[in-house]
Amino acid sequence: MSKSLLLSAGISGIAAAILLSLIQILWVTPLILQAETFETTLSSASDLSADAIAGHEHLDEAWQPEDGWQRTLATVSGNILMAIGFASMLTGAYCLRKPSRWTNGLAWGLAGYAVFFLAPSLGLPPELPGAESAELVARQYWWLATVCATAAGLGLLFLQNHKVLKWAGALLIFLPHAIGAPQPAIATSLAPAALEAQFVQATSLGNLLFWLALGGLSAALAIRFEPKKQDPLSPARESAHG
Repeated sequence: MSKSLLLSAGISGIAAAILLSLIQILWVTPLILQAETFETTLSSASDLSADAIAGHEHLDEAWQPEDGWQRTLATVSGNILMAIGFASMLTGAYCLRKPSRWTNGLAWGLAGYAVFFLAPSLGLPPELPGAESAELVARQYWWLATVCATAAGLGLLFLQNHKVLKWAGALLIFLPHAIGAPQPAIATSLAPAALEAQFVQATSLGNLLFWLALGGLSAALAIRFEPKKQDPLSPARESAHG
């Protein structure tokens, strides 16, 4: 990948990550903190019962960032790394089909949103703390299979003209959902249903804006930093020695 593509990926990734981080800090994180109060209340009651039985014996817990600047820094840092990686994928895709205008990047951004968020969330919607989930490994495998199938399916649908392959692409997109995502035996959540609905709405809109910004910016910068082709009819530049 050329330096110009790496530069456009870095700039667009950082800018989109800042946008996503602001949405998370102002909208998503308050919902998570609110849900954690329900989880903390139940955990405190469970700890009191366990202490009465086990004699106040506690195990060391793994470190995690505290609320405030530690949590914000961890969120922003993770978003920047993730966004630069996604932007690198988009700029790499532009080598196959170069955008003629920055709005072409919006279509790529929508595709990224569908692949990495929308399709997986149809089976595994965003969850608040305290929600009962299926086994982690099973969910990870289904998420990865859904991402790969959706990416391949969209490629077959929109990047070639063979009708049979288009039908194969549609089948690939549908297949993970026909199989079904792993679900817990009993779906329970400590947070109220209204709070869960707000969380799904916030994460869905935040990721949509993130991918649109990432696609539009990466396409605009890829066009801006594209090396200019020299006109073959123009006279060659004279050397220093004439």
